[in-house]
Amino acid sequence: MRVSDFHFDLPEELIAQHPPEERGASRMLVLDRGRNKEQDAGGVRFIDAMFRDLPEHLQPGDLLVLNDSRVLPARLFAVRAGLGTQAGSPRPSGVVEVLLTEEVADQTKENAGILRFAQNDKSDSFAQNDVPGKQPALWRVLVKPAKKVRVGETLLFCEAGGEVVLTAEVVEAGEFGERTLRFAPVEDFYGVVGRIGHMPLPPYIRREQSVQPDTVEDRERYQTVYSHELGSAAAPTAGLHFTAEVLAALRARGVEIASLTLHVGLGTFQPVRVAEVKDIRLHAERYTLPAATADALNRALAEGRRVVAVGTTTTRTLEHIAEQMALRTEGERHVPGAKAPFDSAPVMPGLKSRPISEPLSGKFSEALSGKFTEALSGKFAEALSGKFTEALSGKFSEALSGKFTEALSGKFTEALSGKFVAHSGVTSIFIGPGHRFRIVGGLLTNFHLPESTLLMLVAALTGDREMVLAAYAHAVREKYRFYSYGDCMLVV
Repeated sequence: MRVSDFHFDLPEELIAQHPPEERGASRMLVLDRGRNKEQDAGGVRFIDAMFRDLPEHLQPGDLLVLNDSRVLPARLFAVRAGLGTQAGSPRPSGVVEVLLTEEVADQTKENAGILRFAQNDKSDSFAQNDVPGKQPALWRVLVKPAKKVRVGETLLFCEAGGEVVLTAEVVEAGEFGERTLRFAPVEDFYGVVGRIGHMPLPPYIRREQSVQPDTVEDRERYQTVYSHELGSAAAPTAGLHFTAEVLAALRARGVEIASLTLHVGLGTFQPVRVAEVKDIRLHAERYTLPAATADALNRALAEGRRVVAVGTTTTRTLEHIAEQMALRTEGERHVPGAKAPFDSAPVMPGLKSRPISEPLSGKFSEALSGKFTEALSGKFAEALSGKFTEALSGKFSEALSGKFTEALSGKFTEALSGKFVAHSGVTSIFIGPGHRFRIVGGLLTNFHLPESTLLMLVAALTGDREMVLAAYAHAVREKYRFYSYGDCMLVV
């Protein structure tokens, strides 16, 4: 299948440049797969609704999963050191746009701090907590213009008055404008970024950010009302429609709400640069599944309740976790498009595959049920059978002889026995045609760019590329607003 098979024409005037005046006042196109199956051949029916009607289109007992990542003001502007430019001038020559996409320094909470947006603080204040001293920050970024920014060069980042507040050395160069920067230590890196950075609006939303500060509208409306964990280089846009009132109405309807975190980066918004769908590879993005959400997923799947994802980032995270659980189960080798395993398990509502709910079998299961050391040999087996601390020395030995070993014998085995458990990780999963969904049975999402991996994900969930393209054609005719600040689509 070719990437061009997912092309559609979109009039430029339908690309939303601003959010609706009132949050939650968006339109919503409903694609009901069950209802469409009842239509005559060639007849596909869509429901034109409003986002505020979302509770009416979900069922009591549905589990709605949100992505609570918060957007960092990740677009910065720098000048190149040593070029004689006037950093304080309105449009200095040599200006370089820098988009922070991911922090890559391997730092623990003790020596780098956990960088979070305060839970109850929705202002533009960013905080770096628990940091005993200044630390350098290593970041993967995108730069424009890329050709001029070479390894070894220094970039200067200034406040409005011209004072240099951040400096960074280019330490690595990649393709398509990717660079790695090492920022010099500062007292509060995220606080500085919060002052000089701009919201990373996509290029189709036209703003002159290099010469103008962000508007209050963009600072507020390019965040979800439930965002909490700071770290995204773009908004999980399906969540931008939600208000406290809609969330309350969903709960009153009997819809359970849970959240996870996937920090949006290149894996979500990097353009496709290959011709064939089979050749698509995505960048990795970091995620966290909290314990409360893991428990909610286990209950929903055990009780046969539908899981509805808010956004493609939530969908990819859930399906990645489910796929990894399946790959750890002896005998299963997931192949996109193949029949799902566990034919004796009940089919979840809205799913095309069956849940991962069967116990492990065979030697791998025995290993996790108490015979782990028998499945291994040599010193590693001895280590795991009680001599682990002898194989190590110092404080690391003490650490691994305590709670860590309890985790290995507890929650780790639980994860490998078919249940969701709290954890963090990275995913580069691409969901395209032929993917068998193990968890997600419904999706709320915005309208996506032609030939994008996000559009391919929506087509995969419906199982019908033509149906999705027909829905987009309907949206164009009805003048829905597209992309990040636009309207949304519900697939159930």
